Amino acid sequence: MVKPSVRVRRVRATAPARARAVALVEPGVLEPGAWAVRTAKLPVWPVFAMFALLPLWWVLGVFYFVWPFFGALLVALLTIRGRVRMPPGTVFWLVFLALVAISATRLDKVTSLVIFGLRLGHLVTAFVVGIYVYNLVRDRVPWTRVARPLALFWLAMVALGWLGVLMPKFSFPSPFELALPHGIRSERFILDVTHLDSTEFNKFSENPIYRPAAPYPYTNNWGTAYCFLVPFVLAYLKSVRRGAMRIALLVSLPLSLVPAFLTLNRGMFIGLGAGVAYLLGREALRGRIRMLVPVVGILMLAWIVTLFIPVVDMINSRTSSTDTNKDRFDLYAQTWSAVLHSPLLGYGQPTTVDTTHAAEPLGTQGMIWQLLFSHGIPATLCFYLLLAVVARRLTASITVAGLWLSAAPVIAMVVTPFYAYIDPNMSVLFFVVALGLAALDGPVNRQDQQESSA
Repeated sequence: MVKPSVRVRRVRATAPARARAVALVEPGVLEPGAWAVRTAKLPVWPVFAMFALLPLWWVLGVFYFVWPFFGALLVALLTIRGRVRMPPGTVFWLVFLALVAISATRLDKVTSLVIFGLRLGHLVTAFVVGIYVYNLVRDRVPWTRVARPLALFWLAMVALGWLGVLMPKFSFPSPFELALPHGIRSERFILDVTHLDSTEFNKFSENPIYRPAAPYPYTNNWGTAYCFLVPFVLAYLKSVRRGAMRIALLVSLPLSLVPAFLTLNRGMFIGLGAGVAYLLGREALRGRIRMLVPVVGILMLAWIVTLFIPVVDMINSRTSSTDTNKDRFDLYAQTWSAVLHSPLLGYGQPTTVDTTHAAEPLGTQGMIWQLLFSHGIPATLCFYLLLAVVARRLTASITVAGLWLSAAPVIAMVVTPFYAYIDPNMSVLFFVVALGLAALDGPVNRQDQQESSA
């Protein structure tokens, strides 16, 4: 007897798109592919173009202006990818950005929106860079690939620092500066960030001291970047045991001491010293001394450089021949007095006022003063809370490389009374911090490495 054939119809379970994005796959129940979350891979090339091509952006005169455009590109790529992971402290940063944006209502003239928008663009870009790098590492993109653009940024900065050492009077208008209308180019800040100068010096001094600054308009910016990048370089050297980049960084680190010392940046020395003291203190509390060897080695190199460069004498000569300290304290006092008249939102951006012997804008000469004056006390508190949250999270680092990265937010807090970094340096800081946070919050691809980055 022949059994009648029965046609079996296979029915595939379906679920709404929102459910498919969050549902757990039960093995043996449904086809995993039907429930898998599909996300686009984040490319590394935008970060490479942003950081590694620093010499090109500087020569064109668009170093400060191209940054927000890259930030917009990263936002687009993150949006396309979907399911973006957020690092610790995101809430504080979002509130901070909102307060900064609202402070634009305190600007006294419409034309000020150009510079305000540029600074806001740098803040947003730094936040996006941090998220992008964080997700790259969490997606297990090889650590060396993610870190390489920042390593090339460091090498370019050291090379341009040596340009200031060897050609201290190098000064030319950039192509972008020449293309700007005269009205915009005449703005002091715009002129500073578009003109190509290898050093910063007092044009009114009979015996000026040429201090390396390129690719930045001010030597203090160079010193700030140096503070943020030295821990990163040491973390890279500890994480990556072979390759041309490791050799280049090994050579560049002692070479960088020459332009670093010639900047005469006291705040830079204080920031790095605080970072080293923080790391040694953490290790001492745990009964370990492994950080002493690299620290002693760096201090020995620094001491050797001082045998050829009388750094202390040069700093004393600079401070004795100028009123830099007196001007700073006078500026700080006037800034705080102005903040008390607008404590919630500040004034939008720094404003010009005569100090005792100079004319510098209120709200400059330090990150804390710029935040207080430009955006108010609540925004300033949010910024410090963000750094505190990140620093607290990074205390979980246990490897030597991770310890070096954990020093970055501490250094950032210590230098705030002296240096402002609402510029590309903010993105540098968030790049470094994101590398450490991502390694703590998820698995890291350790290909070509003998030790994790955090």
